[in-house]
Amino acid sequence: MSKKIVVLGEVRDGALRNVSFEAIAAAKQIADGGEVVGALIGDQVTSLANELIAYGADRVIVVEHPHLKTYTPDGFSQALLAIVDQEKPDGIVLGHTSLGKDLSPKVASRLQAGLVSDVTEIEGAGDDAVFIRPIYSGKAFEKVKVKDGIIFVTVRPNNIAPLEKDASRTGDVASLTVDIQNLRTIIKEVIRNASTGVDLSEAKVVVSGGRGMKSAEGFKILQELADVLGGAVGASRGACDAGYCDYSLQIGQTGKVVTPDLYIAVGISGAIQHLAGMSNSKVIVAINKDPEANIFKVADYGIVGDLFEVIPLLIEECKALKVNS
Repeated sequence: MSKKIVVLGEVRDGALRNVSFEAIAAAKQIADGGEVVGALIGDQVTSLANELIAYGADRVIVVEHPHLKTYTPDGFSQALLAIVDQEKPDGIVLGHTSLGKDLSPKVASRLQAGLVSDVTEIEGAGDDAVFIRPIYSGKAFEKVKVKDGIIFVTVRPNNIAPLEKDASRTGDVASLTVDIQNLRTIIKEVIRNASTGVDLSEAKVVVSGGRGMKSAEGFKILQELADVLGGAVGASRGACDAGYCDYSLQIGQTGKVVTPDLYIAVGISGAIQHLAGMSNSKVIVAINKDPEANIFKVADYGIVGDLFEVIPLLIEECKALKVNS
């Protein structure tokens, strides 16, 4: 049976994150020929509505308010619940991002709905949809089917391919007025670490360093390799604890979970906590001078050698390939 599914479009720095389009693709599969309604929450975000439609949303509901300029769980939950109350959807889909992981349990609790989080694949459609998600730090997968109530799902970035963008698609864009009040937290200012380049959580290529980098200076060659490959730099907790890089780069059980097309682990031993954050990458390349390092057990390709000799050679070869291509 066809269904109506609401998808939250996640906005960062005035643009929609790619996981929003992946969530629409997931919603289309769950809807099984039904309606996909995009939801935009923020301040001055109406201009982004047509992009959600171009990627598959049938129409978009926009909630704008000055208190929604920056994410707070109280403000966004009020807005999303108002959309749900108006639309009475059969399902809700969010990205499994820091925002989605914080917002979804709060909204699910208010709706008294079950939550299927961190979905990496969907089998079937409509009433037959089965959601696959990793458990036990990625060592196993479980299949979940929602038999009763609203279908509430968060999808892991870089796992469900977005539909092809069709700029010719049209759909209704409507605004919904919500009185955002009783906020326990009001964000007055957001100060971010200066960063450029690709978003780590959505990068197709991740070059990650561990304690083997030896210093913050060592991470500069990783950035150079990432720039050549059009990717982002990540790190193990050990490297962050040692002060080689900021904790915002941490990948692992207590950091970010990434699933890029290519993951290059440099000077990383392969502790189970780190593997939990990257073991589902499509192709894993490990570079380590210790041939017994645990990281080689999950790697598709391994290079045993001094990373400070190997990485410059990789950079040189990649640059040469780009020039000749």
